[in-house]
Amino acid sequence: MIQRLFLLFFILVNGYASENKIIAFAQDNMANDFRKAQVFEARDAVSKHRNLKFVYSDAKAKTSLLIYQINEFIQMKVDLIIVGTNDADAVVPVVTKAYKSNIPVIILDRGINTKEYTTFINSDNIEIGSMGAKYIAKRLNNKGSVLLFEGLQKADVTHLRSKGFMDEMARHKEIKVIKRTGNYLRRDAIVEMEKLIQEGIHVDAIFSESDSMLSGVRSALYKHKMDPSKIIMIGCDYTSEAREAIRKNEQTGSILFPLGSKQAVDIAMKIFADKKVEKHIFIPVKLVTKENVETVEPIF
Repeated sequence: MIQRLFLLFFILVNGYASENKIIAFAQDNMANDFRKAQVFEARDAVSKHRNLKFVYSDAKAKTSLLIYQINEFIQMKVDLIIVGTNDADAVVPVVTKAYKSNIPVIILDRGINTKEYTTFINSDNIEIGSMGAKYIAKRLNNKGSVLLFEGLQKADVTHLRSKGFMDEMARHKEIKVIKRTGNYLRRDAIVEMEKLIQEGIHVDAIFSESDSMLSGVRSALYKHKMDPSKIIMIGCDYTSEAREAIRKNEQTGSILFPLGSKQAVDIAMKIFADKKVEKHIFIPVKLVTKENVETVEPIF
């Protein structure tokens, strides 16, 4: 990544054509399948525009590195920055710095606690949590034990999905909810699920705030020769892996959560054309189960 940034700096200081624009994507952690796919969707969308160039950085889940990388993009005077963060508060100063330096900033997917940005693109995460809870409660006939697998604790996405889920579950008094944190990573979910199995904790259903974590859950179940089809399992994102698991009855469903990067590049083009853009853009979500799995395309 450092080599890529130095190359960009060389291009800039040696006179890049004024009509060309550079979009930079500062991403939280590309070890996360969803975050990696976001970057590549943006790259592919940018490649369709002759006068656009694309660079990105991977903070490897280190907030300090993400801040440093955004600062580098500011120093290079890129034309627009897309930010995927892991902390709603820590990046506020550097995002504000970019915005006040007249660099448009698109906040993608995970929100931050300021309005000093150009546009925020996401889906209704409270609705996602509520949608998962309603489906599970119905399948359980309003009685049973449910595991809520949460993502990063400093990400607003996690708090909103959990709020939507818990608010709905509060209406179902005979459903008990336990929580574990998997940080949106399959390896962390494997570790937590292993602990539950070893402790002899049984659940009737699982709501995972990402399909990657649910993949980790299945890996732990397979290891202990446990059948995933015996547990109602709803994930989020709707990846190709989730689609195959739904087809095989190894996952009950997934809530389609669009990557949003195509929309970010579309918004960037409007900004470059001096067109007015909305401050907050919602992308619709959808529950995918065995009933509609063949008609809904995965996000990657």
